[in-house]
Amino acid sequence: MANEPIGHTLQPTALVHEAWLRLGDHKWENRAHFFGAAAEAMRRILIENARRKKAIKHGGGLHRVDADEIQIATEQQDEDLLAVDEALEKLAKLDAKLAEVVKLRFFVEMTNKEVAEALDVSDATVERWWKFARAWLYTEIRRK
Repeated sequence: MANEPIGHTLQPTALVHEAWLRLGDHKWENRAHFFGAAAEAMRRILIENARRKKAIKHGGGLHRVDADEIQIATEQQDEDLLAVDEALEKLAKLDAKLAEVVKLRFFVEMTNKEVAEALDVSDATVERWWKFARAWLYTEIRRK
């Protein structure tokens, strides 16, 4: 959320609250299980929001509004987010741990050290996985 434009309609507090509601009353196996579920819930909320905006952008839910009431925001962020999600789905099929690192780093904004603790691996391992996953995602997204 830190990289989103100022006019972004989904606020960080709303995202966290929605994610918390989706997590429900659940017993967590450990810290990694909780953060993994939270990252996945936040990812799904952001993707649903981007898809909803994209559907509206392509003609769904049209209605007349006064030009003074329009909030101008970039739509590039939504398209980028959808591209990241599609590439992340492919990465998860290849290597679930790499996808988990991306979710925790990108959607939860955890540090390498926090991810290492959550996944119970070394900092160096997370650093390698993060570098590889970023390069793989970049290459995958650029193919389109």
